[in-house]
Amino acid sequence: MSLLEQREAATLLIHEFEPLKKRPTRRFRADVQGNRYDLRRTLRQMQRQSGGYIPLARKRRVTRSPDVTLICDISGSMSHYSRMFLHFAHALTHQEPVVHSFVFGTRLTSIGHRLEGRDVDQSLQQIARDVQDWDGGTRIAECLGAFNQRWTRRVLSRNSVVILLSDGLERDSALDLGFQMMRLHRSCSCLIWMNPMLRYEQFEPKAAGITKMLPHVDRFVPAHNIHSLTTMWRALVNDPGRRKASHYTTPDGYAK
Repeated sequence: MSLLEQREAATLLIHEFEPLKKRPTRRFRADVQGNRYDLRRTLRQMQRQSGGYIPLARKRRVTRSPDVTLICDISGSMSHYSRMFLHFAHALTHQEPVVHSFVFGTRLTSIGHRLEGRDVDQSLQQIARDVQDWDGGTRIAECLGAFNQRWTRRVLSRNSVVILLSDGLERDSALDLGFQMMRLHRSCSCLIWMNPMLRYEQFEPKAAGITKMLPHVDRFVPAHNIHSLTTMWRALVNDPGRRKASHYTTPDGYAK
């Protein structure tokens, strides 16, 4: 794309976003109009009143927006898509309350703090300067293993959404890619895999890496243009729950 087209695409990403809907959590807070009785708080108030009669205390479940974690493949085969996905990550960082961003090729790198600046071009320049394995090889299993070991408990919860951008073309690895995907899937509420290979209508998940990853994702969607990014986000806003990824969406919009 030309510089003008890149600016237009970045502007489109910013204006297309809607915030994710808040979800109920396990925690409660005091609320006089709550839909549940708070027996512990009621008993404490009765003790202060020496056992006298008091109104029953009420509580309501706390709601909050889900955390979002973005994991982007920056290997050579993904170079046409990773830069625009980072525009997506930058726009999302300034839209959602909590966003964690990572890139990987042959190693995993956290880039969330580099996307906090308002100028997206400066942020991408800093990432390109600091990340050493840009546009190189790929080790998906090792990088997901590093994420599961170092970052899962720090950035993920049962209310988290993980969006993974990768073509799934893994080379020989010492780690089990399927096992690492299973660990990642169990650590979040929804795992979305965006794969640019889905731009082909004749695509079939036959590659070894793809067959190992696909059983452990909730949504398997295209990632070859701006429309695919915005469509994925609108679908997540409207329906944040898990789905089975055995049926994926082709570029023409039909389930397969």
